[in-house]
Formats: sequence, C-alpha cells, structure tokens
Amino acid sequence: MMKKQMGWQFDNSYLTLSPTFYKKVTLNEVPEPKLIALNYLLADELGLDTEALYEEEAIHMFAGNAFPEGAAQIAQAYAGHQFGHFNMLGDGRALLVGEHVIGEERVDIQLKGAGRTPFSRGGDGRASLAPMLRELIISEAMHALGIPTTRSLAVVTTGDAVYRETALEGAILTRVAASHLRVGTFQYAAAFAGVEEVRELADYAISRHYPHVATADNPYIAFFEEVMERQAELIAKWQLVGFVHGVMNTDNMTISGETIDYGPCAFINAYDPDSVFSSIDHEGRYRYSNQPFIGGWNLARLAESLLPLFAEDEDEAITIAKQLIGRYEDYYEAYWISGMREKLGLISDEPDDLALAERLLTIMAQYKADFTQTFRALSENVRPVNAFFTSEEFRVWEQQWHARLARQETMLDDMQAMMQSVNPAVIPRNHLVEEALTAAQQHDFTKLEELMAACANPYDVLPEHMHYTEPPADDEPYVTYCGT
Repeated sequence: MMKKQMGWQFDNSYLTLSPTFYKKVTLNEVPEPKLIALNYLLADELGLDTEALYEEEAIHMFAGNAFPEGAAQIAQAYAGHQFGHFNMLGDGRALLVGEHVIGEERVDIQLKGAGRTPFSRGGDGRASLAPMLRELIISEAMHALGIPTTRSLAVVTTGDAVYRETALEGAILTRVAASHLRVGTFQYAAAFAGVEEVRELADYAISRHYPHVATADNPYIAFFEEVMERQAELIAKWQLVGFVHGVMNTDNMTISGETIDYGPCAFINAYDPDSVFSSIDHEGRYRYSNQPFIGGWNLARLAESLLPLFAEDEDEAITIAKQLIGRYEDYYEAYWISGMREKLGLISDEPDDLALAERLLTIMAQYKADFTQTFRALSENVRPVNAFFTSEEFRVWEQQWHARLARQETMLDDMQAMMQSVNPAVIPRNHLVEEALTAAQQHDFTKLEELMAACANPYDVLPEHMHYTEPPADDEPYVTYCGT
C-alpha cells in the first residue's frame, strides 16, 4: 500500500456487482520501473498532485508494484466477437486499479500490460514499450481532435524483457476511461451468467453513464438507444478524420461511447475507402468503409444480450430489437452528413448535400488525394498543384460547391473559420508515429515529444509544426500490429 494518496480518491462502484464480473488480482512486482512519460495536463484535470507523480512511490503505482488506499485491483470479465468469432475473454493483460472520483464524475484507472490475470489464457500479460507509447500518442491526438476516447496518463518501463518475435523492453500504460464496460461485458453476462446478471449489469451501466433513462417506460430500451446513438456519433467522427480503428471487435466497443484500444489503428493518407492497416485483417472486415456497418453489427450483438430485458415474450423482444437496430443507419448518416457539412462550410441543409460530399470523396479516391490535406486546403482556400486539384473532375465539383455556398448568407471569413475548426491540419501521420517510436525504443524521446506537441493543436497549427502537416513522400503500404 502506498503511504501517500497523491490526490487519488477511489470509490469502486464496480465491486458492488456480482463477483462473476471480476477477479481479484495480485501482480508480480516488476524490478526496475522507470517513468517514461507523464501526461501532466491530464493529471491536473484529475486533481492529482502532479509533482508527486514523478516520485518513486507514484512510479511504483504506475508499474503495479504498490497501490493507493481504496484501490480495487481487479481484472474484469468479458467476452466478445473477434473478427466475427465469439470467445470468452477478460482482462488478460490489464488491471483495473479502481475508480477515481473527481467531484460528481468518476473514471477508471487501468494498468495495461501489468501482468498475468485469471483471464490471460496462457499469455504473459505484459506489453512492450512501442505499443504503449503508440496508444499514448494516438489517444491524446484523438482527444485533441475532439473525438471521445480513453486517455493515457503515464507510461513506465518495467526493467523486464517482453518476448514476442524478439526480446523487447517491457512497459505499462496507465489508461483513463469513463469506464471499461463493453458490448462484450454484456455478451459475457448473457452467455456465461444469466438474465439477472444481465439486468444487474444494465442497471449499473444506466446508473453510471445514462442515469436520465432510469425513469423511462422501459429503461433498457432507452439505454440501448443511448448507446446506439453514442456509437453512431463516434464512428461518424472517425470517418470524418480518416481514422481506421483496425480491431472493431465487440470487446472494443464501449458502452460510454469512447474509442478504446489503439493497437492496429492508423490514419488514412491517400484516400482509399478500402484502407486496411491491421496485419491480421486479411479479409478487410474492419476496413475504413466498413466501420459504420460493423458498428451496427456490434450493436446487434448488444441487443441480443439485452433481449430478455426488452420484453418477457421472446418474439416481441426480437421485434423491438430489430426496430431499434433499424434506426442505427439513420443516426449514423445524420451525424456523418452534419459533420461533412461543417467540413465543407455548409451552414444550411439542402437535400443534395449528401451527393455533393460523396462526389468529392469519389474524386479524391480516383486521384488518391490526401484526405487530411485536401479538406484543410479547401478550408484555407488554397489549391495545391497536384493531380486532384488540377483535374477536370475537381473543377466541375468546385463549381457546384461554390454555387451551393452562394445560396447561404455567410461571410467568407466566417465560413473558413468554421471549416478550419473541424478540418485538422495535423494528425498523427503513420510515418511520423513510426519515426517517434523507433527513436523512443532507443530512449530518444525528442521526436515523440515534438509529435505530441504538434498533435495537441491540430486545428491551429503553429509555424514550428508546419512540417507535421505534410504526408509522406512515398505513401508505402502501412501495416500495424496489435502488440500482443
């Protein structure tokens, strides 16, 4: 037990659930923990003593060697469809330290890569440095982009080697999340527990994330609708910045609507709707263009788990579930076209806006235009000299776009300001992430720090960060790995 609290305030509501949902964990200590990165801005948001987090005692907490008073120290149980196949899962390399309370809010504090748990399924429960720093970079970039996400508080190395294809330096990430409740948590309850456990979990999720639905005629139907809308909005936000999650298994879909798990993820450079970056996604199940569909597929699995709570009669429950799922596409399309209107400076709504946006994307795909740079150029009213912007197809589209803009009473400066507020100039470009990680594995963290500083202000790029706006000279096929 740690002697100092350092601002931690734990109150672990998850422990009020049936023990079927978690297992207590005692970790093996790591020999030489060393603090590699501390997100001091997030620490301040959490009300923590930032200076104290650099001290040895705090570093031992980030390594799982010691814990503050009130820590839960559990691994959560869940199941999930991984690439369409159902498996019993659980926190195999993560430990939930507990729920830190800040005023009326509470967040999960989790150690990722902390060691073996009862759910490790033969794995070592450990993580190596590069994947943990990757999650730090991408999750904080997503936060700066305004996309709901888990956050990264700290990364420590352990002093132990982690063996994958080769020996790698071991590391642990401290992750902060609204919660770690997943679609897969409900699948676990439905498949391996019973209806009362599903009800217990749903009541807990409602209380923690959607308390306003508790008084609905059927709170469980209202709860599902809230989760569905939150996920539709999240995936629309991914699409609007060219983000490919890469591993949209049901255990990686949170009930809170936050992006979670930054293993085989990447951002599109040259626009290709069939972009796939994961080394194991051979069929393109989680390709960019399929993410909205997979969101609906995953939500259908949640609906299946909740069927007994929708209605006592099974046929009636299935009918309700089908009706609910049928609304997902409308939610998604509404959020996507709303976001695309902002990206194109369209203040008002017109029926042909969808066709206008889709035509632009078709031309971008035809000419392999850089996704981020294209929208930013439109927002800054500049036209780079490249195949896309000099094409006849773009010239015709631009005339149609200008005609559309002329039908709304908006000053040009106001329109461009709105566009620049949603079209980032900086994203964590894949080649820049790899450069930063390669250097970091040699304990040179300069590139990582500079990249994170640039990504912290994606819409208002500073002069010294202009080189982070450029795509790679050669956009070679990019492959990412899950880190396990």
